[in-house]
Amino acid sequence: MPALRIALLLVTALLLSPSYATSLFGETAVIDATLEGPLRELMGDKDSNEQLPFLLRVDGTEHEVKVRLRGKSRLRVCDFLPMRLNFRKGEVDGTLFEGQNKLKLVVPCHTSERAEIDLVEEYAVYRIFNLLTPASYRVRLLRMTFVDTGREGDNERMHVFLLEPSAKMAERLGGREAESVGVSLNWLDPDQMALVYVFQYLVSNVDWSLVRPADDEPCCHNGTLVETDATTLYIPYDFDLSGFVDAPYAFPPPELRIDSVTQRRYRGFCTERDTLDKALYSVVSKKQEIDALIASLPVLNDRNKRSRMSYLDQFFRVAAEEDRLLERFEKRCLD
Repeated sequence: MPALRIALLLVTALLLSPSYATSLFGETAVIDATLEGPLRELMGDKDSNEQLPFLLRVDGTEHEVKVRLRGKSRLRVCDFLPMRLNFRKGEVDGTLFEGQNKLKLVVPCHTSERAEIDLVEEYAVYRIFNLLTPASYRVRLLRMTFVDTGREGDNERMHVFLLEPSAKMAERLGGREAESVGVSLNWLDPDQMALVYVFQYLVSNVDWSLVRPADDEPCCHNGTLVETDATTLYIPYDFDLSGFVDAPYAFPPPELRIDSVTQRRYRGFCTERDTLDKALYSVVSKKQEIDALIASLPVLNDRNKRSRMSYLDQFFRVAAEEDRLLERFEKRCLD
């Protein structure tokens, strides 16, 4: 399907979807919030799926929420753990969370400055992909104060972000989540996939694939399939193991034979040169917007921001020799 037609379909779905109008993911200003509850008890049992009662305060409004731990790899390496907020039905009307039910809350891996920087950098990766295509997960940054009711005066204040629910994202794109346990390349929109390939190379992320995860979830690893009437889209998520973030616990798979996650390795499937060329142009044309996004990030100081821009500039300098980079992709592409 021509790229222009796909773009028009996505824009139309974006404008018609009721979730587009919501301010939670439709805006980017940082939200001040407080989450109060039995935090130590929650974090104390990584294997528990129990939901504990918390109170979320945002914009002068209080929400009683149930909170449980979630995630997989981060449960093994982190001591401050990602959460899922479960709102009471019917009690969010007229608030920032109108239309929401369960929301994933991404938090720093540890209560440290470095971990908070990593968190904001992962948030930036989501936002970079938002700049490239509406077929992406939206995120919202919060400046959260965690109040542990089990320890008087034991508060933590840090930046966290909410991740758009996959069902809401699919609805916004005029589609639905696919439940396939496997996928064939010819099902997938080639323009979107080429954009994913180049984007993942830009941020140096190899922690994704088009195969089913190890658990019982449908395809794919760190990606959601969205079926529309016109095509099937692969929407990536989870970027904490990318080279752009370069988290202390991030190590490349040994079979790739690279020394660090910051070492870029193309992991895309073999694609028509014209399709890949259009995707590369789409990314390169957004350089100024990407730089402006990084410059606007909280938490990161000027040195951090220059470092992240410099890392992306490595890609953009190589991309200036377009044919050579495309040839490199074609030599590395998966059959």
